[in-house]
Amino acid sequence: MTTIKKVLIANRGEIACRVIRTLKASGIRSVAVYSDADSDALHVRLADEAVRIGPAAATESYLSIDAVIGAAQRVSADAVHPGYGFLSENSAFATALAEASIIFLGPPAKAIEVMGDKIAARAAVSERDVPVVPGISRPGLTDDELIGAASDIGFPVLIKPSAGGGGKGMHRVADPAELPAALRTARREAAAAFGDDTLFMERFVDTPRHIEVQVLADTHGNVVHLGERECSLQRRHQKVIEEAPSALLDSATRARIGAAACDAARSVGYTGAGTVEFIVSAYKPDEFFFMEMNTRLQVEHPVTELVTGIDLVDWQLRVAAGEKLDFGQDDVTMTGHAIEARVYAEDPAAGFLPTGGPLLLVDEPSGPGIRVDSGIVTGGVVGSDYDPMLAKVIVHGTDRAEAIDRLRAALADTHVLGLQTNVDFCDFVLDQPKVRAGDLDTELLDRLIVDYRPAPVPPEALALIGLHRVRQARRGDSPWTSQVGWRVGGAAPTRTRLQVGDDVVTVNVTGPETDAHVSVGDWTARASLVGERLTIDGVGARWLIAETTPTTQLEHVTDTDHTYWVSGTVAGAPGTWEVGKARILKTSGDAEALGVITSPMPGTVVAVLHAGDDAVEAGTPVLVVEAMKMEHTLTAPRSGDLTVNVGVGDKVTSGHVLATIVDDSATVDNSEGTPA
Repeated sequence: MTTIKKVLIANRGEIACRVIRTLKASGIRSVAVYSDADSDALHVRLADEAVRIGPAAATESYLSIDAVIGAAQRVSADAVHPGYGFLSENSAFATALAEASIIFLGPPAKAIEVMGDKIAARAAVSERDVPVVPGISRPGLTDDELIGAASDIGFPVLIKPSAGGGGKGMHRVADPAELPAALRTARREAAAAFGDDTLFMERFVDTPRHIEVQVLADTHGNVVHLGERECSLQRRHQKVIEEAPSALLDSATRARIGAAACDAARSVGYTGAGTVEFIVSAYKPDEFFFMEMNTRLQVEHPVTELVTGIDLVDWQLRVAAGEKLDFGQDDVTMTGHAIEARVYAEDPAAGFLPTGGPLLLVDEPSGPGIRVDSGIVTGGVVGSDYDPMLAKVIVHGTDRAEAIDRLRAALADTHVLGLQTNVDFCDFVLDQPKVRAGDLDTELLDRLIVDYRPAPVPPEALALIGLHRVRQARRGDSPWTSQVGWRVGGAAPTRTRLQVGDDVVTVNVTGPETDAHVSVGDWTARASLVGERLTIDGVGARWLIAETTPTTQLEHVTDTDHTYWVSGTVAGAPGTWEVGKARILKTSGDAEALGVITSPMPGTVVAVLHAGDDAVEAGTPVLVVEAMKMEHTLTAPRSGDLTVNVGVGDKVTSGHVLATIVDDSATVDNSEGTPA
């Protein structure tokens, strides 16, 4: 037996915080590592020690084997937990740790190497009679060989790169005539993404469901599975909502697929916690095929922990210390149902563009059956250097229906103010009839997205802003110390002019915030705001509000310009809305200067396509901003003279003014005045 007293977590965000939680419960000291971008991150605050490993760029910090091992050696760590992503499935990292006499809380390097090559993985599990999708897979296959095998495999076929994952280089081909071009495209994408253009090909499984099995193996030859997880609700091959167990499998199939997963683990001498992924046709649930093995802890591991009561991180530590599993397969039971929603910093209404910025307020749900694995906190900042996942909201219920209802309620109590998230989209998905019925497949989410529409800003949110301003302005009970409207003979309304989309809306509040009459256009109500409880016409609910001022000001806009963030629930669905205060222009002529290009997301300027003082036409590409490996080209909103305010390499925030365009020949119609 080996004693582990100190563990360095070679990761960040919510998974680092989650590992720290188990380390503290086990009495083991935790060491966080951080880049310059994460110096004040939550995982750094929670750990017993923290070590800087480099600048913000992941290649120079979290992906640097030398930096991570150097940090572990400086603090005399006994072991390193890789989390997921970054170096978690890097066999060279596992080997380097072994050479440094530091325990790797993961499988042997050879297991990582074999399972990291999809062709080698298929060959390994096939020797154990684990079913694989019919296809052709061997190193060095040419396009002609793949084309020649396609008719025997049967169309549609699925082209896959041997290295890497995440859907890159993967193509479904139904028409034989399209196969040559698809193969050329797949090779280019695979070479660019993974530095390896090796391809293989499988039959495309009709109406596929993504089901994975959690396995746990010790160093004494014992292997068990902890049931399956349904991960079919995914977008662009990235999971959004996961659950355990799957509604598709019966007990006999569950036993068979679990045994196959254990055999897959045995095929590479696996130890520790791992996941074997299978593809299953929704029409043939008793027929499953091996896809790949993830040689690490999965993002969605909490749903397995909730239905089995087994702490997977704890067992990673115990297996690495040389302990035997103290339970057998017959001892594993799945009780109830668990569902997880991943909370991403992204804007579903803007094509799921990544977002970011200061976290003005973070308020997470709690209560029976609710678990939150989070890496964020009020006052933090979400940048553009890393993955946009912020947290996971996980619930457990007695059955699937209760779990879905409980997760929707928990999402309604999840408030992240200061940036857009996908919380309301997750609630939308959970409310769909096919999802509630368990009628899932890996393309369902892409079909549902077509019908998704973000909720417009409700009058309740605008009323809250008006009441909030009244509360801010009050100075005691004396009318002489109050900044709200007051006059002899009757109360004057407090007016707030807000920019809602393309419209300027006026909110009128008459009376104190604890008992006021509020009007927003034709909408009127009796309202009160006491603490975080907003009551509209006698019906109360918890609402949260925060406000910020922009990081960039234009000369023609006064310093009263700022944004409100409001979060609450309308008609049972959660929502978070960003509402700007209507800009007050210094002169009517300044309206022309509002032809601005702003960044739609926090990121880095990677290209300036037109220099300053150029004359451009409307629609001309001007700049390119990159965030979280996604590039976004920004175009001129109008014709005119261009002034660029940034350069290549500059870091920008969401809403940052990058350039302005002024048409000196334009005239301004002053007949309706300007906002005031």
